Amino acid sequence: MRRRPPNINGLAASTLQLPSGPWLTVLECLCERFPSVSHAQWLERMARGRVIDQEGRRLAPETPHRVGLEVHYYREVADETPIPFAETVLHDDPDLLVADKPHFLPVTPAGPHVHETLLGRLIRRTGNQDLVPLHRIDRETAGLVLFSANPRSRACYQALFRERRIHKSYEAIAPALPGTGFPCVRSSRIVAGEPFFRMREIAGQPNSETRIEVIERGNRDWRYALTPITGRKHQLRVHMAALGAPIIGDGMYPSLHQSAAGDYSAPLQLLARRLAFIDPVSGAERSFSSGFMLSP
Repeated sequence: MRRRPPNINGLAASTLQLPSGPWLTVLECLCERFPSVSHAQWLERMARGRVIDQEGRRLAPETPHRVGLEVHYYREVADETPIPFAETVLHDDPDLLVADKPHFLPVTPAGPHVHETLLGRLIRRTGNQDLVPLHRIDRETAGLVLFSANPRSRACYQALFRERRIHKSYEAIAPALPGTGFPCVRSSRIVAGEPFFRMREIAGQPNSETRIEVIERGNRDWRYALTPITGRKHQLRVHMAALGAPIIGDGMYPSLHQSAAGDYSAPLQLLARRLAFIDPVSGAERSFSSGFMLSP
């Protein structure tokens, strides 16, 4: 059994299995496959041992290209901007860690966010290189995220989500829907949209379902409780926008408008508020609540 490359400062290695092509060296292949990383940057990473094979051996600029060779490398972003909001650890035992994530912090590396992620912060904080998120919430969403802390019990916790044996409850602030009867259920077919990172509803057999209730009625906006029965990407955001009440601060639905980098003035008013389940290892009833509050 091969060992996975070690995390460095909480960052896991990415993997590329070399394809066939005209390249003479691994370096030539990497430069063509990842044009945003310069030749000089790849040389510098190789010199620091940040490009290795499946056995953990350093790859050098002259290492020959070979089809199928597993190349592990560590993503780096120059001058990565710190995200000025802190997570909280609500629970930490040998098998499970529960974190309360702030808005704007991604769970795992994506785009310009490499070290400033919830996973990276928690690995650096706990020293546990085996932490793996059991589910994801969007970077824009705040609230609860569960992590497996032990590879030996990981499958037990993964089964909670696969078999829908975990109760998830979200809270959102969105425009009022006075003409809608509550509680209501939104069922629809959600598929990939345009651009690639957005989703959309189409006609057809539903593959997503959300239960929606009203917690508090304001003059203009209401506070809603959202219970996802299924777990499609962006499901809650798509369903609320389709009902005519896009979640306050949503820059994707119903239309796309992105904020400038570093603009934290209008967080998405969506919070992963509660998680409840029977712990598959201890048999204990578990219930966790986020300490964050929505305030549009």
